[in-house]
Amino acid sequence: MYIVDGLIASGAPTEIETAITAGRRVWVLLHVPPSADDPLETRALRAATGLLCTGSRTAEAARSLGLGDVHLATPGVDRPTRPGPRGAAAAHFIMVGALLPNKDQIFFVDALARIKDLAWTAALVGSTKAEPSYAAAVQERILRNGLEKRVKTTGELSGPALEDQWNRADLSLLISHSESFGMVVQESLAHGIPVVVRKGTGAVEALGTHGAGEAIDLSAGIGSLEKFLRRWLSDAALREGWQSAAEAASSVLPRWEDTAREVLRAVVAS
Repeated sequence: MYIVDGLIASGAPTEIETAITAGRRVWVLLHVPPSADDPLETRALRAATGLLCTGSRTAEAARSLGLGDVHLATPGVDRPTRPGPRGAAAAHFIMVGALLPNKDQIFFVDALARIKDLAWTAALVGSTKAEPSYAAAVQERILRNGLEKRVKTTGELSGPALEDQWNRADLSLLISHSESFGMVVQESLAHGIPVVVRKGTGAVEALGTHGAGEAIDLSAGIGSLEKFLRRWLSDAALREGWQSAAEAASSVLPRWEDTAREVLRAVVAS
């Protein structure tokens, strides 16, 4: 039995068909909703024994295309070994993800430029190499808005360096135009950090109903994010309520062991 990542499987329908013909079971781990306009992917997914989907949107899209045995395998988290300190003089925002147009870091920076009268700092944590031209545009926008002392781009981080960023954060943001789930949302909650996501994306599912953040409509433009950030920074009761809810959520989020059990139940039953 094989489990093949969807990024690989979508370009290898012949190999999957050959394995199935030879009596092998082949499951595809699907991260994003499949496209009816991609004949290679459709062929591969139809040939597979079944699909393991990391989000409800992806699973629903697969079922709508009439694809085979579809199961949900919700991503888990590794809970941090210690809670992060809170209560710095200035609130600290964190946005974790590669600097890419879909993640819309420029939108965030432009909103921050409108609230320079308030106390805050921010970190954009993620690779600057995935799309260097966009990363350069983000840095240029930071400089143009005079935010270089308040907004830092850290590059890709892991281990203690990433934990340090989580431990400094008071609010996490994921305002991508499109997300199939949003694992960084769960990582934020695991660290006891409330999260803001863009309404209408798969990140809303990851945020859940813990009361530890909000899905906001950003269709009206930068002003909508500016308005929200001002409200959050000015409302101590809102910040404290979200913080408490995030800390409570961190203890009930699924672990990776739970995800593994979901996968095993699916593949063993097939």
